[in-house]
Amino acid sequence: MRISKLFTKTTKSVPADEVSKNAQLLIQAGFIYKEMAGVYAYLPLGKKVLDNITQVVREEMNAVGGNEISLTALQRKDLWETSGRWSDEVMDVWFKTDLASGGQVGLAPTHEEPLTQLMKGFISSYKDLPVYPYQFQIKFRNELRAKSGLMRGREFWMKDLYSFSRDRAEHEKFYDEMAEAYMRVYARLGLGDLTYKTFASGGSFSKYSHEFQTVSPVGEDKIYISKAKNIAINEEVYTDEVLADLGLSREEMIEETAVEVGNIFTLGTKFSDALDLSYTAEDGSVQKVFMGSYGIGPSRLMGIIAEHFSDDKGLVWPENIAPGKVYLVQIGGDESRKIADELYDELQSKDISVIFDDRDARPGAKFADAELMGIPYRVTVSDRLIENNSYEFTDRKTGQTELLTHDELLAKLD
Repeated sequence: MRISKLFTKTTKSVPADEVSKNAQLLIQAGFIYKEMAGVYAYLPLGKKVLDNITQVVREEMNAVGGNEISLTALQRKDLWETSGRWSDEVMDVWFKTDLASGGQVGLAPTHEEPLTQLMKGFISSYKDLPVYPYQFQIKFRNELRAKSGLMRGREFWMKDLYSFSRDRAEHEKFYDEMAEAYMRVYARLGLGDLTYKTFASGGSFSKYSHEFQTVSPVGEDKIYISKAKNIAINEEVYTDEVLADLGLSREEMIEETAVEVGNIFTLGTKFSDALDLSYTAEDGSVQKVFMGSYGIGPSRLMGIIAEHFSDDKGLVWPENIAPGKVYLVQIGGDESRKIADELYDELQSKDISVIFDDRDARPGAKFADAELMGIPYRVTVSDRLIENNSYEFTDRKTGQTELLTHDELLAKLD
C-alpha cells in the first residue's frame, strides 16, 4: 500500500467527543471513523487490523472443527416469539423496525434462534452430530450507554460459534476444547499474560459459565485472580461456596478490574426444546440436541489491544495483526525514490507487507505517522544512506535504530 494512494489522513487533534484512548488513537491514526455514539466505520488500515484479528480467531475455530457460515442480520418476529425472547422486557437491547408490507423485523443481537431453526433441516440422526457452525457478523444491541470506543458499541463485530451435541458429556468435552482454543487466541494476540478464564454464573443449565477477562485499568468488571491456578472469579459469583468449590482461599485472590473479551455458555436444551430440534439416537429414541454458545468480539479485541499496545507517540501493534509489517520511508531525490520503489516491490514479492510513505512530505511528518500508526518496523531510504549502501531500520516497540545492508535488512524481516 502506498500512502499517496490512501484517501485517509492522520491528525494530531484528539477527538473532543472521545474519552477512551483506543478510540482517540484509532481515529487520529486514520483507522476508524465515528458515525455516531457506539458506531464506527473501519477505514483501510483499520479494516486490515480487524481482518488480521479475525483470521487468528478463524484459524483457532477451524482447528477445533468449526464450520464457518454467514447468517442474516434481519430476524423474524415469530421465531423469537417462539423462544420467548422477542419481548423488550425479556431482551432490552433490540433494534426493531416496521416493514413497509406490514409486520416487524429485528436486527440480530445474537443468533441462537435462527441457527437452531436452520439446523432442523440438517440434523435428524445421531450420525449428524456433533456439529460446530460459527460466523463473523456485525451484531446490533441498543445499549443505553455506548462508550469506551470499540469496547462497547451498539454495532460491533462478533464471532459466535454454536455447538450441537448428542448429550451433556459430548458437549462438555467440546466446551473444554473451546476454552483452550480461546486462550490460544489471546496468546496469539499478545493478551495471553493478561487474560484469565473467569468463572461466572452458569444460569439454569450448568454450575458455571466462563468469561475471558483481560486485566485493564479501563475495565468495567471486577474479578478476583488466583495466580497459582491461573483462573479468576467474577465478582457476581465471588462467594465462599465458589471459592471452596474451586479449592481457593480469599488470601490468595487478587482483585483487579478487567474487560470481558469472550464468553462460553452451556445452553442445554433451552432452544432445542423451544424450537423442537431433535435427533434419533442410536437406540432409536428421540432426543433433544444439547447446545452451547461461544462468543468473541474481534472489534472489542481491537479496542483493548489499542489500549494496551500504545505509548505517548501512538499505537504499537503486535506484528501479526498490524496493517503492515514495514513502514517504508523515502527521503531525498530521484535516486532514493528509485531504490525505495525497488525495495517496495522486492519486499512485496517476499510476502512482507509494506506501507510505503511515498508522499512529498517532510521526513518528520513521515516518521510521526509511522509511530502513530504503530507499524512494527520502519525502514528509511535516503540519499545519504544510499551513499553508504545502507538502510535505517527502526523497531517501533523498542525505539532502537540500526544501519543495515540490503542482505541484513532482508534477513531481519524474513
